[in-house]
Amino acid sequence: MPAAADLPLSIVIPTLNAGVALPATLDSLEEARAELLREILVVDGGSADDTISLARARGARVIAGSRGRGVQLAAGGAAASGEWLLFLHADTRLGRGWSTATAAFMADRANHERAAYPRFCLDDPSRAARWIEAGVRWRCRRLALPFGDQGLLISAPLYRALGGFRRLPLMEDVDLVRRLGRRRLAPLDADAVTSAQRYHRDGYVLRPLRNFVCLALYFLGVPPSALLRIYG
Repeated sequence: MPAAADLPLSIVIPTLNAGVALPATLDSLEEARAELLREILVVDGGSADDTISLARARGARVIAGSRGRGVQLAAGGAAASGEWLLFLHADTRLGRGWSTATAAFMADRANHERAAYPRFCLDDPSRAARWIEAGVRWRCRRLALPFGDQGLLISAPLYRALGGFRRLPLMEDVDLVRRLGRRRLAPLDADAVTSAQRYHRDGYVLRPLRNFVCLALYFLGVPPSALLRIYG
């Protein structure tokens, strides 16, 4: 078995009071432990719950950062030592077999100049959840706009050549994939199963509508800081 320092993949997870969802996310990464996984970096924005202790108990390295997903992702990307980086939200767990798909993607030299995003799934059996998933598939296929809750796999040299995540309060994921461009984005044959809690809280109509309004305003030039009041 190779030493962890010889393995290619660093996984970066920004957290803030993520103690409920984080254990399942970290557990889903274990299948890559022996063959791919160099390190898990949990970049915490000041959690008041048991997020940090749970992360350390599962072998993650915890980095204390300023609050804000863009800031935290940027800090994690800067600290990561792997040849490949996988950025993942704390409430998104990867489906079984993701490590095989990831290894195959990384093995193709052509993909060193591309990034990959898993399939967006919600942990909700309702029809409304399936409609959301279909909408995300359309957005990725037609607009080349995967969001951060799908995860993003990218080689470290490409990530750094692009300038990495910018320290934005919102839309940090959209900003990065726009710099990548359609030709450097590819789907990954793996599931990213995200918590539907936000949809349960805000509604399966209001939440996507609010996301659409924020995205449209962002493309019209409204700064991310001004969109926070809409996004919530």
